[in-house]
Amino acid sequence: MGVVGESLGHAVAATATRPIPKTAGAQVRFLVKRLKGTRPVADLLGVSQRTVERYVKDQIKTPRAQLASRLADEVRTRWQPRVKENAKKNAAISTGIVVETRARFGFTAAPGSTDDGRIRRITQHLPATYAARLFDAQAAGAPEQQLQAVLAEGLQQEYFKDRGRRADGLLVEFTDIDYVELSF
Repeated sequence: MGVVGESLGHAVAATATRPIPKTAGAQVRFLVKRLKGTRPVADLLGVSQRTVERYVKDQIKTPRAQLASRLADEVRTRWQPRVKENAKKNAAISTGIVVETRARFGFTAAPGSTDDGRIRRITQHLPATYAARLFDAQAAGAPEQQLQAVLAEGLQQEYFKDRGRRADGLLVEFTDIDYVELSF
């Protein structure tokens, strides 16, 4: 997964209203309940079914660092799915999405203007239509370049063209991404 896809995943995870369970036993019990059994959890985490059963009974309390990280990630992805879906739906319908990025922006514009790209740090609110397009593209399994193209178009329209009020023929290139943070 690329930078934009990961950032979108973090933004969705940040919409949870309650923290995930703190102990390994509570996290494993949550996964066992969600996946309906210890075998699917064992397969998901790459451990034996007996190990999962020991975590459920709190016979093992502290997992290895790698397993603890994987366990927390799996719980986080399945935690409060309805809350996350409602937040995504709300962003796609009404509130939009906020993009903070540092990347190289190059331009293709009218003769006489510069087309040399330069690093810019931009924080910009994008309307709900761009949020909907991002969510739809991610759900369809779009590659990272397509997600970047949606963000580039949104930043071009909202930031550089000022919602169509200036720079009519301007085309923006969105490259050399240092970071992208999305929130909604």
